[in-house]
Amino acid sequence: MSHPSADPHRHALDAIRRELDRLGDGGRRVVPAWKRVTPGEHRWPAAAAIVVAIGLQLLLPDQLTLVSRWLLPSLELVVLVVLAVTGPARMDRESALLRGLGLTLVGLLSVANAVSAGLLVTAILDDASGGSAAPLLASGAAIWLTNIIAFAVWYWQLDRGGPAARAHGRRPTADFLFVQMQSTDPHDADWEPRFADYLYLSFTNATAFSPTDVMPLSRWAKMLMLVQALVSLVTIALVVSRAVNVLGG
Repeated sequence: MSHPSADPHRHALDAIRRELDRLGDGGRRVVPAWKRVTPGEHRWPAAAAIVVAIGLQLLLPDQLTLVSRWLLPSLELVVLVVLAVTGPARMDRESALLRGLGLTLVGLLSVANAVSAGLLVTAILDDASGGSAAPLLASGAAIWLTNIIAFAVWYWQLDRGGPAARAHGRRPTADFLFVQMQSTDPHDADWEPRFADYLYLSFTNATAFSPTDVMPLSRWAKMLMLVQALVSLVTIALVVSRAVNVLGG
């Protein structure tokens, strides 16, 4: 005959087991992937996006480039090749040289695009952008898309010290708060931000001119998003208004 207190004890043990199963990892709370050491992400998504940006820069007319349309894109391509040759396929090697080259690359990309955007705005304000709307819209779209890629690389390179530092879990405090970071779903425990997430962040900021589902937490992140939204707003407003005037005229 079973002991009268067996059932309550069994129920209590079952409740404990369910709680341990919910927590996972043998009863230990699982540290989210973005807070722990993980394999570094692959370099190729960011490299592919930069190649697209370089291609967009080469499509711009000569009057929207600095000195020569080949100058800055060639430098960017050289730095990208050096990174591909000297850096690992996965972004898990912490190196001051590699990080410096990565920041130099995105800096060149940003300078080239800023020059093109400034020249385009000047041409529009001086009424020297031509009499056809198609080239104007094409140039504006190329600059706008390059702006999205450039800021995506900035976010990716700077958030919590960059991809290599994130892979080693160096900084537990986030600069950008993604939705998955707030989730209590155990299936999200292995989630961590990749380049595609920063590209999405950059795209939504360039289209909505404000944060959407990714919130900037640090001051530099807020200022960088502010600059991107401002550049995007000015580019879209001036290019579209000028194109409408050309079509209407």
